[in-house]
Amino acid sequence: MAHRFKKVAVLMGGPSPEREVSLRSGAAVARGLRAAGYDVAEADPADGQLRLAPDVEAVFIALHGAFGEDGAVQALLQQRGLPYTGAGAEASRVAFDKRRSKRVFAAQGIPTPAYAVAQDAGACPLPLPVVVKPARQGSSLGLHRVFAAADWAPALADARRYDAAVLVEQFIAGRELTVGFVGADALPVVEIRAPDGLYDYRAKYTAGLTEYLVPAPLPAPLAAACQALAARVFAALDGRDLGRVDLRLTPAGELFVLELNTIPGFTETSLLPKAARAAGMEFPELCDRIMRRAAVH
Repeated sequence: MAHRFKKVAVLMGGPSPEREVSLRSGAAVARGLRAAGYDVAEADPADGQLRLAPDVEAVFIALHGAFGEDGAVQALLQQRGLPYTGAGAEASRVAFDKRRSKRVFAAQGIPTPAYAVAQDAGACPLPLPVVVKPARQGSSLGLHRVFAAADWAPALADARRYDAAVLVEQFIAGRELTVGFVGADALPVVEIRAPDGLYDYRAKYTAGLTEYLVPAPLPAPLAAACQALAARVFAALDGRDLGRVDLRLTPAGELFVLELNTIPGFTETSLLPKAARAAGMEFPELCDRIMRRAAVH
């Protein structure tokens, strides 16, 4: 099948704290697209400026964090009329800001852990244990579990290194699951077994440190329930082309939604490529399928 686009650009790197991970994701996507027959240019907007060759017909966004996932680069591409992969500018802004996502979940009746926005270091606004995370950040940067009162202030201070707004969330004991999407199609459920149960930056990006079970060892009805709930999230937040919904499963069998990642990772340890492979989709095909969906919003 002929490609919709011949010359494409992969946006990677960028100015956010997730730059190093994005460079790895983008390099992998560029290799995958070349293997699928595309003429690929790699573009790194390290200074937050978008510079693309004039012959670029469409863009694959592999930028994690601010500028890439918060709607900024999407708005610039829309202004230029260039097709790009992933959610639109406004949908990206909502999904990237965990406070706004939570409000959507509440309005849609989507189960999610109780939360509050941290106001100061005086006291934790929720009963312990809690999870502390920057409201607008990815790759689990600034993420902490707080089980003891003495750990509250240091966790809050570290989270605020990444965003002035900090989300405090009820800790949900249980299993960590994730459901990836290509287009609107849910991929097999992945279970994440991280050291000490904390899937932080180190656990995510250190090869061999975390165990991934693909597909997750779940009864078929429960796996289907995970995919159905994730699909509700993907639709509620206007996901498009690709994404990954993170969930928690309690010992009692309750599911809770943590967030939607609109530009999930494509590194060697990343979850979307693992799930796609379990569905019979090798990496070049995965990149091609997403690239073919690029559109102007």
